[in-house]
Amino acid sequence: MLKIEYINTNKLIPYINNSRTHSEFQVKQIAASISEFGFTNPVLIDENETIIAGHGRVMAAELLSLDQIPTIKLKGLTKAQVKAYVIADNKLALNADWNIDMLKLEFQDLLDINFNVDVIGFDSNEINALTQTADFDPASEDDQGKLDQLDPKYINCPHCGKEFDMRGV
Repeated sequence: MLKIEYINTNKLIPYINNSRTHSEFQVKQIAASISEFGFTNPVLIDENETIIAGHGRVMAAELLSLDQIPTIKLKGLTKAQVKAYVIADNKLALNADWNIDMLKLEFQDLLDINFNVDVIGFDSNEINALTQTADFDPASEDDQGKLDQLDPKYINCPHCGKEFDMRGV
């Protein structure tokens, strides 16, 4: 049975060969999420208190000056299993996909109640792409095929100096 144990962040040892990186921006995102929702995802550690999964959460906890954080000690893993799990924990989440229609609905519901969606991890361009509808009318049948009638766009080749019209490219 898994047991959650609160451990001081200064006792945790980062996995020396962790191949996952965390930018300062992402750590701030994780910290914002922890501030909003609490520390809901314990850090996984081995018997020596080396971090197996949760390096970004530990960095965010340090940013928030949290003395203790929840951990789960995974016992009995071989060195090979630890090495593999450090990679698998990060990669398996990346292999998931989104139900875009459902995601749009969820974002719109959150925006409708003025929830601060900045703590979710999507940037404003992604949110706008999900929640805004196109503000143009579709072209008529008469307009079809007129793309080749655009104004010419000339560029010069940096090697030979010849001028090319980019409409046909």
